[in-house]
Order: sequence, then C-alpha cells, then structure tokens
Amino acid sequence: MPAVLRRALHLLALVGLLLCSARAGAAQRALLVGVSELANQPASLWLQAPRNDVLLMRDALARQGFAPADITVLADGVPGAALPDAQAIRDALQRLLAQSQGGDFVVLYFSGHGTRVRDTAKRYQEPDGLAENFLARDVRGAIGSAGPLGGGMRDVDFDGWVQAFLAKNVFVWSVFDTCSAASMTRSLRAEPAQPADDEVRWRGVRVDQLVPAAAPAGDDAVPAAPAAEAVARARYVAFFASESHQVTPELRLPRGDRQARPQGLLTWAVAQSLQRRPQTWRALFDGVLSLYPPVIDELAQRFPARELPSPVAEGNLDLPLFANPAGAVTTRPLWPARRGGAMLSLAAGQIDGLVPRQRVLVTAVLDDGAQREAEAELGDVGLDQSSLRVPEALQGVAGSALWRVQPVAGPAALALQVRAERPLPAGLSLAYPASIATGGDAAADVRVLPSGAGGWRLELAAPELGGPAAAVPLRDAQALRQRLETLARLKWLARLPALAQGGRVDGLEVQLERWQGAQLLRADDPQGLAALPAPAEGQRIALHVHNTSGQSIDLAVIGVDAQGALRAVYPPDGAESNRFERGTREQPSAKRFELPWLAQPGAQLLVVAAPAAPYSGPRLFGAGPPEPVADLRVRGQLQPERRRAVYAVRIQTGGVRAAGVR
Repeated sequence: MPAVLRRALHLLALVGLLLCSARAGAAQRALLVGVSELANQPASLWLQAPRNDVLLMRDALARQGFAPADITVLADGVPGAALPDAQAIRDALQRLLAQSQGGDFVVLYFSGHGTRVRDTAKRYQEPDGLAENFLARDVRGAIGSAGPLGGGMRDVDFDGWVQAFLAKNVFVWSVFDTCSAASMTRSLRAEPAQPADDEVRWRGVRVDQLVPAAAPAGDDAVPAAPAAEAVARARYVAFFASESHQVTPELRLPRGDRQARPQGLLTWAVAQSLQRRPQTWRALFDGVLSLYPPVIDELAQRFPARELPSPVAEGNLDLPLFANPAGAVTTRPLWPARRGGAMLSLAAGQIDGLVPRQRVLVTAVLDDGAQREAEAELGDVGLDQSSLRVPEALQGVAGSALWRVQPVAGPAALALQVRAERPLPAGLSLAYPASIATGGDAAADVRVLPSGAGGWRLELAAPELGGPAAAVPLRDAQALRQRLETLARLKWLARLPALAQGGRVDGLEVQLERWQGAQLLRADDPQGLAALPAPAEGQRIALHVHNTSGQSIDLAVIGVDAQGALRAVYPPDGAESNRFERGTREQPSAKRFELPWLAQPGAQLLVVAAPAAPYSGPRLFGAGPPEPVADLRVRGQLQPERRRAVYAVRIQTGGVRAAGVR
C-alpha cells in the first residue's frame, strides 16, 4: 500500500475515532424525585403514587438508552433510594450539575405535592402574586401566609438550577407531575365517597393545611441554586401536569387493569406516549394529551365540582428527543387534529395564519409509532377553527391513530412583497406565518436598492409598515436581513386587529398608563387610541393587564422600537409560557409591563389575547420571540372548541410629545 494512502487512511481513522469519542462523551443523566410521605405532616396528606412514578420513569428512560448508573432516584418506599428531603434534593442537583458537560442531556423529574404561597423574597412576582412550591419529604408549614416554606423548593429555585445547566450548554427536560392548589380550586361541597380499591388522590395542598415543625440545625444554610450566566433557553423543554391553579390526580392506571398500580396521570401518559416512538418533544406531548380524554371524562363524572387538570408544555418542542442538537426538526407549527368520519378538525384558523385552500401535510401516527402522510387542502377556515377532508390515501387508517396537520408553506397572501435589484441576503429566519416573496411587482410592500460600499437602501411603500417614507440606509447585509425579518412579521401582526374586529374578552382589561415618578397621570384603553402621544420629559409608559375572567388567558405582547427592532414583552423569554394566569373578581391576576422604548416616536405595540380553552394549543398568534427558533408553545386538543373571543390592538407612538396631561 502506498505511503500516501496509508497516511490518508490513518488520518481518516483518527478523525473517526475523535468523532466517536466526542459522541461518547455526551452523556444522558436523570434525577427522579418522588415524595409520597410528608414526614412532618398528617398521613391524610400523604400520596400513594410518587414511588411508583419514579419506577415507571426509570424503566421508560432505560428503554431510551439511559444507563442505570446515570439515573439517580430519591424517593421514599423505593429500595436502595435515598429519602427525598430538601437537602438531599439540592445535593443531588449539585452533583448532577458538577458531572454535566457541554452537549449532555439531563432529565429533572419531580412527582408529589405542590402548593402556592405569597413569597415576598421573590424578585419576580407572578401575575396572581403567588409562588409555586414543590414539597420535599421534610416540608414544614409556615406561620402566616407569606414567605418560603421550610423544606419546600420554590419555583425560582428550580429556575435557577435549570439556568445553571443551560449555562453549561446542557439540554434540560423538566417534568413536574405535581400541581399547585389554592383555595379557589377546592370544592365547596364534600367529595363523594370512593371505593378503597379505586381511590383517586389529588396532588396539591393549601399552605394552611401544613403543620409547622421545628427546623433542623443548619437548615438556614441550605444552598440555593448556584449563580449562572443568563442564556437563551434554546435547549430546554418542560412538561407540567396542570396549570398553576389546578390540581392533578393519581389513580390506578391503566384503567380497567386489575394489576394496575396508582400512578400520576402525567407520568403514566408520558411513559405510554414514548412507546409510539415520537421524534420530537411536540409529538411526545401530543401523544400525552391523546391519552387524557377517557380518564378526564371518568373523573368529570366522579368529581363534577373539580376543575380537572390541563397539562402544559413549554420550551423548544420541535427539537428531537433525548439529544442536544443545534437545530429544530421543523420550524412550522404542527396542530393536533380530531377525526370525525371523513373530516378532520383543528383548533387553528385565521388568527394562526391559515387561509382557505391552503396546502397542508396531514400525518397519521399509528399505535406502533409508524407514520403515514399525505398532502391535502384546507376547507373551511374560521377565525380560530379549520376543517378539511381526510386525504384519500389515509381514509383507511385505524381509528386509534393520532392526527396532525402542518402547513406546507406560509400563505402567499400574507408574505412581505419585496422588489430588489439584486439577490437578498441568505439566512432569513422567519416564524410562521411571516414570509418574504420577491419579484418585480410594482405594488411591492418594500423596495430594496443597492448603496455604496456594500450597503443598501430600503424604501417602504405599504402604509401599514410606515410607508411611504424616506429611504432607510442600511450598512450591510446583516442589517438588511434583520430589517426585512421585522417587516415580514410586522405585516402579519398588522393583520391581527382587523381579524379580531374590535373584539373584547370578558374580564380582561388592558390599559396604557402614563406615569410621572410614582404618580399615575392617565390610563387609556388602547382600543380607543388612534395614536399614542409621545410622553413629556420625565414621564414613562407602562402596559397594565388585569384578568378577572375566571380563566387563563393566552397573551402575546410584542413591540417594535423606533429603530425597527422587535421587543418581546410577554412572554419575555422565548422558552417561557405565554399563559397569563387565571384571575377572578375576588382574586384578580394582574401585571404591569414597563415600556421605556415605546416613548420614542414611531415605536409600535401589539397586544393579542384570547381565553385559554382546556386541552387546546395556546396561541402565540405569530407574535413569538424576536429570534424564532420554532413555534414554542403547545397544548393538546381533546375536542373541537367553540369560537373564542379575540382581543387585538396595535398602536403607534406619534411624533409630537405631550405638553402635559389633562
């Protein structure tokens, strides 16, 4: 063999060895915590299933390739497992963090009770003023209604640990088969008697049910999550068993099986859904929700006074399972569909960027995980619902299949029409339904002209985009790319108020406030403002959202500053939920958002909201994070929804500063 060839083969082998070593160095680890018994609390508050839940999750992860040595279990009643006391949980998190390296994958799983307390130590307050707590085995009741619980783990603690893993470039999947119960979730009537062999228990206790106990020595020194650099949550997914005001059950699952053990409903559904071999987190969560209908229907009959749980997922759901990848499998939305005879219905419509006769890809997922696909054309498209015929190639699919519908491309009618004299920069990144179309149409929304030294000039023509106006100079291709992405999304966002037709959501109050120091000078309904006068010197603008509707609200608030940059107001982080918490007249949920950039002439603000129907996808309305990585929010659909009211308003700050306020 020639020496040159031997050296080449040796080099290839070395490169292959390095690649294999790099892949082998990426680890999959899990921390599974199950708290059935609360050592300092009455046995009436104890649970049965968390010890079973961690075993079920351990088996499910083992089938996904997790090594037994890389799965840490903290649970009472599990042979060989350490007890799930607060300090033990924190120590296990610290060890897991120390072991983790860039590229690794981590599961953080918690099963047990949750509660909500007023925590004045929190830097960020929830809209309803309450903070969620997971109850460790040694939880102690608090005297009074404020302050963190001894032996409890606060939501901000969990957030700090997640942030610490993300800062090390570790992918985090969090699962919380727990809930947070406040007095408003408790029935005023007595619950019906239950058979001893089919008892249903509810996860979530009121803080006033917890018994105070003496704090062990050194408890105040228990460390919180380590400080970590804030990074974008591109490598993060979380599943929650319920919304923050709801409770979730544990019961014998699967139903009708004499050998069934008590399990948390979310845990059981996750393990079952994994058997369909889903490729993405979104597909996994859709599978979870497909298992809820028969269980929820049974519980609704047995417990008619309870609000039953509606699971929530957040994060970058379009990434592949159990990996730490750089990119999503897809960035187009994927909606669960419900089959009825020859028709499919989905809870998505015009406000989600769908138009009549749009081409979509229909997927049927069979029980064994096999998929069958066919293209089809949308039929009726309403404001928030659509329907289409089952493609002929899929009409023979079994009734137990899961159905999904995905747009093939963005609607041409919603595209930003650009006329350019030379090719546009590559790498344009757009979240559905925003898109860009180029051509020689004289009625283009935007004209792009070359300028000296590799620069560009951008001329706006469409009035809804601020045109006609003086040409905007852009120094390079990157600046042009960012401006076109913003304009494409702005064209779509400008359409939403027209679709909403001045609609209002009962119990939702939105006001634009003008402040001078600590003094509120004026509050206006944005729907009554043709334009927002620029504030006088020393004044500031804030948006106040007040929810007394008795239900959660899907809310999106996005702005465009005077320089044309997108501003994410709510949700503030691309991986956070856009579910604005439930509020009532007695216990309203409210939040104030400071908008300093809105004081600049030419800045814009868009607010879109709709009631959050149970088991339906929360609507981002195409107003997601400024740098789209995917459609980041999903909730499954169990049944078609009635048309929901939609609130949408768009305002722009005028060029004249207010001389004063009446």
